[in-house]
Amino acid sequence: MSSSTLILIAVAGIFLLLFLVMRTKLHAFVSLLLVSLLVGVAAGMPLGDVITSIQNGMGGTLGFVAVVVGLGAMFGKMLEVSGGAERLAQTLVNKFGEDKAQWALALTGFIVAVPVFFDVGFIILVPIVYGLAKKTGRSLLYYGIPLLAGLAVTHSFIPPTPGPIAVANLIGAELGWVILFGVIAGIPATILAGPIFAKYIAKKIHVNIPDYMEFEEIDTSKELPSFKMIVSLISIPLVLILANTLSAVLLEEGNGIRTFFTFMGHPFVALTLATLLTFIFLGTRRGYTRDEVQEIATKALEPAGIIILVTGAGGVFKQVLIDSGVGDVLGEMMAGSALPAIVLAFLIAAVVRVAQGSATVSMVTAAGLITPLLELQNITGAALGLIVISIASGATVLSHVNDSGFWLVNRYFGLDVKDTLKSWTVMETIIGLTGFAVVFLISLFII
Repeated sequence: MSSSTLILIAVAGIFLLLFLVMRTKLHAFVSLLLVSLLVGVAAGMPLGDVITSIQNGMGGTLGFVAVVVGLGAMFGKMLEVSGGAERLAQTLVNKFGEDKAQWALALTGFIVAVPVFFDVGFIILVPIVYGLAKKTGRSLLYYGIPLLAGLAVTHSFIPPTPGPIAVANLIGAELGWVILFGVIAGIPATILAGPIFAKYIAKKIHVNIPDYMEFEEIDTSKELPSFKMIVSLISIPLVLILANTLSAVLLEEGNGIRTFFTFMGHPFVALTLATLLTFIFLGTRRGYTRDEVQEIATKALEPAGIIILVTGAGGVFKQVLIDSGVGDVLGEMMAGSALPAIVLAFLIAAVVRVAQGSATVSMVTAAGLITPLLELQNITGAALGLIVISIASGATVLSHVNDSGFWLVNRYFGLDVKDTLKSWTVMETIIGLTGFAVVFLISLFII
């Protein structure tokens, strides 16, 4: 089959995927599987090989992602039910003071979103935004945008959140590099899209607490876990994973310290340890029975299951592209482009994001399409970490009416569509562009 025919098949597959998700509202998991089947058959693969590719793609992806996302979800759920998120927010707001509460909320969002899903973190913490806005008379956006920026940055850039985990696995990037570059890109993105943009947009759009929201002040007298404990629990997996990556760079193979951190810093071990510690310190030691802790952990897997399956289907799509030969042709075509891989990764993710709304689908689609180019150009190591953040940045920009996050903010802040575009959409775009600018600059010295 000619190269041009294979390219047409790939393009048709992407358009069909967008049509199924956007127009027919078919679930992304089923859509990705169906498109993978059709692309494989259309590319001339033997029917048995199509099935084998689907099995290998799903198994190869979920072998890693299911464990990490599942453990991360349990870890986050314990933090949520124990009041850990509220403790972080209360302590930071008190330490920063009312005048600098914006910065406290941005930092709270940045930390909380490491283990807690974006929408859950926002819903838990939005009463603090309401309370500050009511007390000071300022627009909800003055406090809400910094919180959203912190949550959105970490949700998109820093494992063990599902998006970067999925992309890292699909392109073969080490999580230590992803965490490092995610933090480096995430800090300026949070500052620009959070406190700085919030001061500007709050002057343009004054928003009060919506009448339909039942606002109750957070009970600050309630006994919550300690601030140091929460920060320590969140830091444990991140520090261990980073130590694993850095020891591999700094120490020779066979070194005892490197061997120790290679084991302890593997995401499976690091997250298992952190999750067990949350079960103990935020669970049984705070009065929960073992049965209740088990119930909380089981409940955490419900939303995680959807993300795991969509990511697995993304792995299927990538595998079929590679096994059918479409991936090689795509890789050669992109290699002939004047644009570097890090720019192409950002643009592909951004286009899919704008078209169909889901950041997760945008990430896994972009990762599947860019992988052949990365293999062709032999991009490895730290450079792959930069590519992950570039894809995450592209999948963050221009959130609009086809994104569930858009409507979450629209409802909780009582905004109309126009003002949600002016606030939330612009904030997301600042995050994506800033994150991309940072990793692009770093790539000039690495890739």
